[in-house]
Amino acid sequence: MDTIRRPIIAGAWYPEDPVRLRADIGGYLADAQVDAIGGKVAGLVSPHAGYVYSGRVAGYAYKAVQGSEFDAVILIGPSHRVSFRGASIYNGEGYETPLGISPVDKTLAENIATYSNGVVSLAAADRLPENSLEIQVPFLQVIFGSIPLVPVLMGTQDPGTCRAVADAIIRAVGDGGALVIASSDFSHYHSYDRAVGMDSVALEYIEKMDAEGLLRGVESGRFEACGAGPVAVTMMVTKAMGADNARILEYMNSGDITGDKSGVVGYAAVVLYKKDAGGMKGWGGVGDGLDETGEKFAP
Repeated sequence: MDTIRRPIIAGAWYPEDPVRLRADIGGYLADAQVDAIGGKVAGLVSPHAGYVYSGRVAGYAYKAVQGSEFDAVILIGPSHRVSFRGASIYNGEGYETPLGISPVDKTLAENIATYSNGVVSLAAADRLPENSLEIQVPFLQVIFGSIPLVPVLMGTQDPGTCRAVADAIIRAVGDGGALVIASSDFSHYHSYDRAVGMDSVALEYIEKMDAEGLLRGVESGRFEACGAGPVAVTMMVTKAMGADNARILEYMNSGDITGDKSGVVGYAAVVLYKKDAGGMKGWGGVGDGLDETGEKFAP
């Protein structure tokens, strides 16, 4: 059985040519102006639209960890195309993009599944052309090279599932140097002003590290986040790691890119960190990238 997850959205959501892909990501990183984090980074929130729409915002998230060192990355995203209970971890050998293959940390993946009491299952094949995880991997490859991944796809995002997934990750990681990344967009297809208003409320909950409040707000319809569950899990896990701050690094929506403000999608870059942890592994750094080139991809 082929246990390498092949790229599905390359050539549509991001460039298929590796030289162009690396140059685009380098450009997003170079353009992102991120002040020193001033603490130990534990987690990120990054968008998952096509790079032409959200790549600039994602650049801010990944700029916050450029130059940092982690043992592994736990990447958590929502399932858009398949409905299932709980969460699923891709437990093949690796995730492939035009930039190469990122290995899966199979031991960490198996430990998370073991500790979850059945909420998290292992899957040898990825579920259809899901974009929320794949879209993050080229950024990780540019920033960290071949760092091991644990790709977690959430089918349900209710508070019970979020807590169970978070508890399993906390037990599996312990005090280890893992980076946790939530893949999420925010409001979908509202007018520009309405989207900005909704998204600002959602981001206030994230800034307060209030995972339960975020989930309640999405459930009540006050605001939207297709990856609210992954964001909540990331907040829960990083709090257990000692993170006590969240900073919104950038917010834009598709109207800022295309000029069409009639129905937009919101994107945000967030870093979660523990203040005043000078000299510790995982400090967010800043660095230079390559020049950006432009191309239009599917949203």
